Amino acid sequence: MNARHALVTGVSSGLGASLAGALLDRGWLVYGLSRRLPPPSLAQQANFRFVACDLARIDQLHSSLPALLGVCRHLDVALLNAGHLGVLGDLAEEAPLELLRTLQVNVVANQALLAELFHLGVGIGQCIAISSGASVNATRGWSGYGVSKAALNMLIALFAEERPDIHFLSLAPGLIDTAMQTYVANEVDLKRFSGMQRLADARGTPAMPPPELVAQRILDALPLLRELPSGSYADLRRLPLN
Repeated sequence: MNARHALVTGVSSGLGASLAGALLDRGWLVYGLSRRLPPPSLAQQANFRFVACDLARIDQLHSSLPALLGVCRHLDVALLNAGHLGVLGDLAEEAPLELLRTLQVNVVANQALLAELFHLGVGIGQCIAISSGASVNATRGWSGYGVSKAALNMLIALFAEERPDIHFLSLAPGLIDTAMQTYVANEVDLKRFSGMQRLADARGTPAMPPPELVAQRILDALPLLRELPSGSYADLRRLPLN
């Protein structure tokens, strides 16, 4: 049986590295993109292909994707995981250039990546963009990150209208115990941005599982996610998973 093929962005750490590792453990061939190098546990595996690419540099995609994919012309799954948190705080105080970078990585880079895949003639069975509850819940403090993830949801919905041959979905994975949560707990003024206190409270509890567990849940849910309307938004925590 031929291995299935997956593209994962943001494989240097966190959820992206865990998704790539879980796919490899299940016998998939994984193509990884990220600005920083992946951990050795990924890089040393025979079924892992990697090319460094800063998704804030759209021009790099034109050379990076062909180099990464080689002769591959079909991806069973594309997992658009790479993202930029930016500075959490009040939107009115966010530097415009910081907001621009967040939008560039979280929205524009995904548009450019998909457009380049289409240009190369690469078929995609299922495309899942990692979104966030911040895209649908206006909680003070998420600022540019929330704006960018809301825009990502619309990007995915519009691509679903344009390409009915591909199943698109925006997926919020829920709270994950990553460096992002460390930043929230240690650097954000939780008295000023009280809506984010629940994130700090969830650390070290089952409400904030490690990325390895969340990656397994996402992969287990792939058939169920395929049954949802293409272009829709879903929260992994609210799906009827076993």
